[in-house]
Amino acid sequence: MKAGELMSTTLVVVPPEMPAASIAELLSARGISAVPVVDAGGAPVGIVTEGDLIRRLGDEPPGPIAWFLDQLRNPKQLAERFVRAHGATAREVMTTDLVTVSEEAPAEEIARLMEEHRIRRVLVVREGSLVGIVSRADLLRAVLRPGMTTEQPSAIADDLAILRAVQAAMREQPWVDTFWIYPAVRDGVVSLHGFARSNVVQEGLRLLVQGIPGVTRVEDHLSPMPFVLRATR
Repeated sequence: MKAGELMSTTLVVVPPEMPAASIAELLSARGISAVPVVDAGGAPVGIVTEGDLIRRLGDEPPGPIAWFLDQLRNPKQLAERFVRAHGATAREVMTTDLVTVSEEAPAEEIARLMEEHRIRRVLVVREGSLVGIVSRADLLRAVLRPGMTTEQPSAIADDLAILRAVQAAMREQPWVDTFWIYPAVRDGVVSLHGFARSNVVQEGLRLLVQGIPGVTRVEDHLSPMPFVLRATR
C-alpha cells in the first residue's frame, strides 16, 4: 500500500503564530499527540508534539555539574533548546526537522523512515503542500488487515473513505469518546472496538455510523469503559 491510501486526511493544523498554551489545549481536547504547523500556503514548516510542550516543564535551572557540562556543549544547540523550552508560539517550540513523503511512497519506505528517525508519524505532501499524515496506527492497520493487498483498489479506497467519514462524524459529536473508540471498515462493514461509557452511547454510535453513506452494517464490539479510564477524561 502507498501513503495516499494509508494517510489520514482529516487534518488538524495550526499557524506558526498560534500560542503554545492554545496548542496544548488543542492536543488535550482532540486527544491527539502532535499537530503540524503550516504556512499561509499550506506548506508544512514544523510540527509541535507533546514532547515539545512537556520540555517546557522539564527545563529546570541546571545544577553545578549540569552547568559545567553545558559549557562544553555547542552554544547554538543550547540556545535552540532554550528557545524551544521557553517559546510562546508554535514557531518557537516546533520541531523543524520534518520527515515527509509523497502520496506514492510505499508502506515499507514509511516504516523504514519511522524506524530510522524514531518518529511516530510522517507528513504526506503534494507539490509542497500538506495533504495527509501517516501514523504508526495507519501502518498497523495495513499490516493487520489480511488480504489487503489482494483487494481491488476501488474497494480499498471506498473503505478508507468510509473510515474517514466515520472518524469525522465521531469528532463532531461531543458525547463520543474518540480517544477510546477505534472504528475499522472492511467491505462497507464498520466494526467498533474500544470502550463506551454507557449503553446509550453505544446505541448513539450505532445510529450515527449507520447513517453514513456506504456503510452496510455496524458491528459493535465495544466494552464497558473501565473506571480508571472514566477518571482520565
